[in-house]
Amino acid sequence: MIMTACLSAGRFHNDRSDPMKRFALIAVMALTLLYGHAQELRVGAERTDVYLPLLEGRRVAVLANHTSLAGDEHLVDLLVRRGVDVVGILSPEHGFRGTADAGEKVGSTVDAKTGIAIWSLYDGRTLRPSDERMRSFDVLLVDLQDVGLRFYTYYISMLRMIDACADFGRSVVILDRPNPNGMYVDGPVLDMRYKSGVGALPIPVVHGMTLGEIARMAIGEGWAKRSDLTVVPVENYRRSMRYRLPVPPSPNLPTQHAVLLYPSLCLFEGTVVSLGRGTDFPFEVYGHPKMTGRDFSFTPEPRDGAKNPPLKGELCYGVDLRGKDDELIISEGLNLEYLIDAYRDLDMGDAFFTPFFEKLIGVDYVRRMIEQGCGADEIRAVWHDDVEAFKVRRRPYLLYDEK
Repeated sequence: MIMTACLSAGRFHNDRSDPMKRFALIAVMALTLLYGHAQELRVGAERTDVYLPLLEGRRVAVLANHTSLAGDEHLVDLLVRRGVDVVGILSPEHGFRGTADAGEKVGSTVDAKTGIAIWSLYDGRTLRPSDERMRSFDVLLVDLQDVGLRFYTYYISMLRMIDACADFGRSVVILDRPNPNGMYVDGPVLDMRYKSGVGALPIPVVHGMTLGEIARMAIGEGWAKRSDLTVVPVENYRRSMRYRLPVPPSPNLPTQHAVLLYPSLCLFEGTVVSLGRGTDFPFEVYGHPKMTGRDFSFTPEPRDGAKNPPLKGELCYGVDLRGKDDELIISEGLNLEYLIDAYRDLDMGDAFFTPFFEKLIGVDYVRRMIEQGCGADEIRAVWHDDVEAFKVRRRPYLLYDEK
């Protein structure tokens, strides 16, 4: 799109006398196409002209957290300022402020700034609001920054609320956001025998969709109840863009680099190995006290977002991936080399894994093949056809161009 504009303006052709200038222009255009700054992105929350009319005269509940921003303003503050009748805020994993540990129980409370009630979906009692609360609103507004992984739980909270809204005849409006891992699709499709709180749909580990697209597919495929759904798309977004998150999506994904490594390193959550929770660089390293021949070391300690990290207080030896190039990480996709490296180093056999591993990876053959000595490429070949079939299956529900 940008290249067409530049060519039509004559700026490319008129620089034939200066090859270096022409090269520089091509480089700028390529980077612009890649990172998406040619036409400014407008996330769903910023498209008030589209969604505010849908809320007029209606009682609104908002499924949101700290990532729900329209520019520098929180969505809830924007809605209140624009006179929308917000009757409740629903908070997903990590809470409304995004500071709680993974899976930590978070109680319902009140937003100090607006006085609006916050209804936690992670209070340990129920995964959806009470019937009384469901009857208190007419439309659910969803705005969460997802990172595009089957085991990242924000989409699961959204799907539970879609089902609840279908039961009570409530409308759902999703304010869509880009997927920072939306450039590719990879990993096993979930065997529904391993369905859990960290995997709810028969989709690959890296599904390449936005929350709006997941909702459309879940309803269309019968995985969620049919409801009155509206998705407000991101303006000027393409799936190939490298979207940089304005704020960390959760406490243990503090950097863009960690978000890119997350598909591969999160698998260590189902093993005895630490992936850096309790350090300044979670999901950018991995290690264990008994790993050998490693120059790098770290010691997990309690901190906000990791109050009781695995291997707390133990000196771990391992691998530092903080210097790995972003584009290389993307090109490798779901990389099992890290997992296989640690498995072979520790030489613990099946004791290396925990039962949680299958819930994350979603199938039984990955553990078995690693234990049989198979390499990463051999294992990837097993899920290849399932991924290709999924790409075809998801096509009717996609909202954004690939390139």
